[in-house]
Amino acid sequence: MPLRQPKLKNKYIMSNRHLARTIALQTLFVWDFNGKKGKQQDIEVLMKDNFENFAPNFDDGGFVKELVQGVIDHLSDIDASIVHFATEWPLDQITTIDRNILRLGIFELVYTEIPPRVAINEAIEVAKSFGGDASGKFVNGVLGAIYNDWPEEEKRKRDNHWDKKQEEAETVSVDGAPIEPVEGLNDESIEITDKNQE
Repeated sequence: MPLRQPKLKNKYIMSNRHLARTIALQTLFVWDFNGKKGKQQDIEVLMKDNFENFAPNFDDGGFVKELVQGVIDHLSDIDASIVHFATEWPLDQITTIDRNILRLGIFELVYTEIPPRVAINEAIEVAKSFGGDASGKFVNGVLGAIYNDWPEEEKRKRDNHWDKKQEEAETVSVDGAPIEPVEGLNDESIEITDKNQE
């Protein structure tokens, strides 16, 4: 009888995503600082330079490009959201770093399937690392206001979507076969062994 897979948190993957977001932020920062000028190849050169300088052997699977291109493709709508939800701050008065952290956060929150809580928390962590003393609270306030402005049905749909995906991931083995729960066992009491070693 197959064992139920334990809940594992892969910190390696999480740190890779965080690094990718950092590289995307650095790319967007320079692009914005230079007046948002440049062709697609210029942006790709910026990304390449950031990879070479900060993570030369890092393979992000295209995540950085997806983030940067997503922000650029949706820039006018993203900036309109910033203006709408950061009412005390005109867009050009928000620091370049905070503005681009918000852009990344809004892109992930609104335009991707990343769970809303993850998108918001990641943006806050990046803001704490690279922004000023109040950046984390500012980013949290703007992204939280966007999320809270969604209809309740949309919030439930997005949150439940990820709860279901998590449940599915926890009930499928490495080879794709369903995993049956074993009564009386908890995550701490499960040992995973290689079938070939038995």
